[in-house]
Amino acid sequence: MTSSSFADRDGTIWMNGEYKDWKACDVHVLTHAMHYGSSVFEGQRAYNGKIFKLEEHTERLFASADTLDMTVPFSQQEINDACNELLEKNNLVDAYCRPVIWRGSEMMGVSAQHNRINAAIAVWEWPSYFSPEARLKGLRLNISDWRRPAPDTAPVHAKAAGLYMICTLSKHAAEAKGYDDSLMFDYRGQVAEATGANIFFVKDGEIHTPTPDCFLDGITRRTVMDLAKRRGIKVTERAIMPEEMEGFEQAFLTGTAAEVSPLAEIGQHNFEVGEITKQLMFDYDALVRGEL
Repeated sequence: MTSSSFADRDGTIWMNGEYKDWKACDVHVLTHAMHYGSSVFEGQRAYNGKIFKLEEHTERLFASADTLDMTVPFSQQEINDACNELLEKNNLVDAYCRPVIWRGSEMMGVSAQHNRINAAIAVWEWPSYFSPEARLKGLRLNISDWRRPAPDTAPVHAKAAGLYMICTLSKHAAEAKGYDDSLMFDYRGQVAEATGANIFFVKDGEIHTPTPDCFLDGITRRTVMDLAKRRGIKVTERAIMPEEMEGFEQAFLTGTAAEVSPLAEIGQHNFEVGEITKQLMFDYDALVRGEL
């Protein structure tokens, strides 16, 4: 039986070029990343034994590390190979893959030019986040009190660990009220994203989604936009104001974990789980499993 703690599991983790026992992969309490947020990561999904868009995720991982002034001591190919080999070593087919890069404990303080740059990858079993039946009911979102920061105040286009603190606070607040997640506005008060997923709206047969100028332009986001265009559905990226939600008919989230998840409610606004949303959900499910 799998332990409820991620620190107490059986399996193999790749860490700094070596395959190690899961429970032996510890870092020191004075690791720079723990105190100053100097860490970047990726979230990837494997379907039928193949990691979806692995190369794109690794490219973004390296771009995020570069943004945080960290030189990864491994090549992108070495990271890709380790991800694939971990699936085999852990006998996983449908799984989640988490590469992470972080500064170690050689220096303790804001400056950390001489800290070792560490890398690790863990994989674990993760079937569909929501069943098709559950997703078709639509998720309920609270509206967060926290806002996504401006591009000149944080490295908003990096998948950096520190940027997720307000996401954790927002999701905790939502779940305490009985919601599934929170919608976050940006520093201007425009609709931005959920705590770990991008958002889309549907009106009059067309799709509208916020321009990702202060949050991640998700890999799943771009994939779903391509799927919509294949179907001849117009997709517009633009600024979306909160009051516009009243006029949208459908809404859905996209992300590695969320995949394509329809929304039934955002605050006081209600949405139907319509045909465009369902079609994209089914198309995405087929694509990641090599059926499209």
